Amino acid sequence: MADEAVGEHTTTIGVISDTHGYLGDDAVELFAGVDAIIHAGDVGAISVLERLTQIAPVIAVVGNIDIDGPAHYLPKEVFTKVAGIWVLVGHQAHELKGLYDPAEDGIQLVVTGHTHRAKSEVVDGVLYLNPGSAGAPRFGLPRSVALVTVAAGKLAARIVPLA
Repeated sequence: MADEAVGEHTTTIGVISDTHGYLGDDAVELFAGVDAIIHAGDVGAISVLERLTQIAPVIAVVGNIDIDGPAHYLPKEVFTKVAGIWVLVGHQAHELKGLYDPAEDGIQLVVTGHTHRAKSEVVDGVLYLNPGSAGAPRFGLPRSVALVTVAAGKLAARIVPLA
Protein backbone atom coordinates (compact mmCIF):
# COMPACT_ATOMS: atom_id res chain seq x y z
CA MET A 1 0.00 0.00 0.00
CA ALA A 2 1.72 3.17 -1.14
CA ASP A 3 0.97 6.71 -0.10
CA GLU A 4 1.08 8.29 -3.52
CA ALA A 5 0.84 11.84 -2.17
CA VAL A 6 4.39 11.66 -0.83
CA GLY A 7 5.67 8.59 -2.68
CA GLU A 8 6.24 6.80 0.61
CA HIS A 9 5.66 3.06 1.00
CA THR A 10 3.69 1.90 4.02
CA THR A 11 3.87 -1.70 5.18
CA THR A 12 1.19 -3.25 7.35
CA ILE A 13 1.96 -6.19 9.62
CA GLY A 14 -0.78 -8.29 11.20
CA VAL A 15 0.17 -9.44 14.69
CA ILE A 16 -1.60 -12.36 16.35
CA SER A 17 -1.01 -14.71 19.26
CA ASP A 18 -2.57 -17.42 21.38
CA THR A 19 -4.92 -18.81 18.76
CA HIS A 20 -4.92 -22.19 20.54
CA GLY A 21 -6.05 -23.89 17.32
CA TYR A 22 -8.81 -21.38 16.54
CA LEU A 23 -8.57 -18.74 13.84
CA GLY A 24 -11.82 -16.84 13.40
CA ASP A 25 -13.01 -15.33 10.16
CA ASP A 26 -12.89 -11.90 11.84
CA ALA A 27 -9.09 -12.07 12.16
CA VAL A 28 -8.71 -13.46 8.64
CA GLU A 29 -10.82 -10.63 7.20
CA LEU A 30 -8.94 -8.00 9.18
CA PHE A 31 -5.58 -9.31 7.93
CA ALA A 32 -6.66 -9.33 4.26
CA GLY A 33 -4.15 -7.15 2.46
CA VAL A 34 -1.44 -7.07 5.15
CA ASP A 35 2.14 -7.46 3.92
CA ALA A 36 3.29 -9.86 6.65
CA ILE A 37 1.92 -11.66 9.70
CA ILE A 38 3.63 -12.34 13.01
CA HIS A 39 2.25 -15.12 15.23
CA ALA A 40 3.67 -14.93 18.76
CA GLY A 41 3.03 -18.54 19.75
CA ASP A 42 0.44 -20.89 21.18
CA VAL A 43 -0.58 -21.68 17.62
CA GLY A 44 -2.30 -24.90 18.62
CA ALA A 45 -2.91 -26.28 15.12
CA ILE A 46 -0.96 -26.21 11.87
CA SER A 47 -4.20 -25.29 10.07
CA VAL A 48 -3.95 -21.84 11.72
CA LEU A 49 -0.55 -21.23 10.12
CA GLU A 50 -1.69 -22.69 6.81
CA ARG A 51 -4.65 -20.33 6.71
CA LEU A 52 -2.50 -17.33 7.66
CA THR A 53 0.08 -18.11 4.96
CA GLN A 54 -2.70 -17.85 2.38
CA ILE A 55 -2.94 -14.17 3.38
CA ALA A 56 0.73 -13.14 3.69
CA PRO A 57 4.17 -14.49 4.68
CA VAL A 58 4.14 -15.63 8.32
CA ILE A 59 6.78 -15.43 11.04
CA ALA A 60 5.81 -17.69 13.94
CA VAL A 61 7.31 -18.91 17.20
CA VAL A 62 6.49 -21.83 19.45
CA GLY A 63 4.33 -21.23 22.51
CA ASN A 64 4.11 -23.24 25.71
CA ILE A 65 1.11 -25.25 24.41
CA ASP A 66 2.97 -26.00 21.17
CA ILE A 67 6.01 -27.68 22.70
CA ASP A 68 4.45 -31.16 22.62
CA GLY A 69 2.01 -30.41 19.78
CA PRO A 70 2.01 -30.14 16.02
CA ALA A 71 3.80 -26.74 16.02
CA HIS A 72 6.70 -28.01 18.16
CA TYR A 73 9.16 -27.40 15.30
CA LEU A 74 8.75 -23.60 15.41
CA PRO A 75 11.68 -21.60 16.82
CA LYS A 76 11.56 -20.29 20.39
CA GLU A 77 12.39 -16.79 19.21
CA VAL A 78 12.94 -15.02 15.91
CA PHE A 79 15.18 -11.99 15.36
CA THR A 80 14.69 -10.72 11.82
CA LYS A 81 14.14 -7.73 9.61
CA VAL A 82 10.59 -6.98 8.43
CA ALA A 83 9.76 -3.94 6.32
CA GLY A 84 13.23 -2.54 6.99
CA ILE A 85 12.96 -2.71 10.79
CA TRP A 86 14.48 -5.17 13.23
CA VAL A 87 11.88 -7.32 14.97
CA LEU A 88 12.22 -9.73 17.90
CA VAL A 89 9.42 -12.27 18.41
CA GLY A 90 8.98 -14.69 21.31
CA HIS A 91 6.03 -16.16 23.15
CA GLN A 92 6.82 -15.13 26.72
CA ALA A 93 8.47 -11.78 27.40
CA HIS A 94 10.50 -13.07 30.34
CA GLU A 95 12.16 -15.68 28.10
CA LEU A 96 13.59 -12.91 25.90
CA LYS A 97 15.15 -10.98 28.79
CA GLY A 98 18.91 -11.29 28.78
CA LEU A 99 19.05 -12.60 25.21
CA TYR A 100 18.88 -9.15 23.66
CA ASP A 101 18.94 -5.53 24.71
CA PRO A 102 16.38 -4.19 22.23
CA ALA A 103 17.32 -0.50 22.47
CA GLU A 104 21.04 -1.32 22.35
CA ASP A 105 20.67 -3.92 19.58
CA GLY A 106 18.65 -1.66 17.26
CA ILE A 107 15.46 -3.66 17.64
CA GLN A 108 12.44 -1.49 16.92
CA LEU A 109 9.62 -3.97 17.58
CA VAL A 110 9.35 -6.71 20.22
CA VAL A 111 6.32 -8.98 19.90
CA THR A 112 5.22 -11.42 22.59
CA GLY A 113 2.02 -13.18 23.59
CA HIS A 114 1.15 -15.64 26.38
CA THR A 115 -0.72 -13.30 28.76
CA HIS A 116 -3.85 -13.01 26.58
CA ARG A 117 -3.79 -9.30 27.50
CA ALA A 118 -3.24 -6.82 24.69
CA LYS A 119 -0.62 -4.17 25.37
CA SER A 120 1.29 -1.66 23.28
CA GLU A 121 4.04 0.39 24.87
CA VAL A 122 7.10 2.31 23.66
CA VAL A 123 10.14 2.16 25.94
CA ASP A 124 13.49 3.69 24.93
CA GLY A 125 12.30 3.95 21.33
CA VAL A 126 11.28 0.27 21.15
CA LEU A 127 7.66 -0.74 20.55
CA TYR A 128 6.72 -3.64 22.84
CA LEU A 129 3.56 -5.28 21.58
CA ASN A 130 1.34 -8.08 22.83
CA PRO A 131 -1.69 -8.45 20.54
CA GLY A 132 -3.69 -10.34 23.16
CA SER A 133 -5.39 -13.63 22.33
CA ALA A 134 -7.14 -14.26 19.03
CA GLY A 135 -8.31 -17.75 19.99
CA ALA A 136 -11.64 -18.70 21.48
CA PRO A 137 -12.38 -16.53 24.54
CA ARG A 138 -10.54 -17.66 27.69
CA PHE A 139 -10.03 -16.33 31.20
CA GLY A 140 -12.81 -13.77 30.71
CA LEU A 141 -10.56 -11.67 28.47
CA PRO A 142 -11.58 -10.14 25.14
CA ARG A 143 -10.17 -11.47 21.87
CA SER A 144 -7.84 -9.17 19.93
CA VAL A 145 -5.08 -8.84 17.36
CA ALA A 146 -2.89 -5.90 16.36
CA LEU A 147 -1.95 -4.06 13.20
CA VAL A 148 1.45 -2.40 12.90
CA THR A 149 2.16 0.11 10.17
CA VAL A 150 5.72 0.89 9.14
CA ALA A 151 6.46 4.00 7.08
CA ALA A 152 9.88 5.60 6.70
CA GLY A 153 11.18 3.46 9.57
CA LYS A 154 8.52 4.73 11.97
CA LEU A 155 6.05 2.35 13.67
CA ALA A 156 2.46 2.73 14.76
CA ALA A 157 0.50 -0.05 16.46
CA ARG A 158 -3.23 -0.46 16.87
CA ILE A 159 -4.87 -3.12 19.03
CA VAL A 160 -8.02 -4.34 17.29
CA PRO A 161 -10.74 -6.06 19.36
CA LEU A 162 -12.38 -9.10 17.78
CA ALA A 163 -15.99 -10.16 18.18
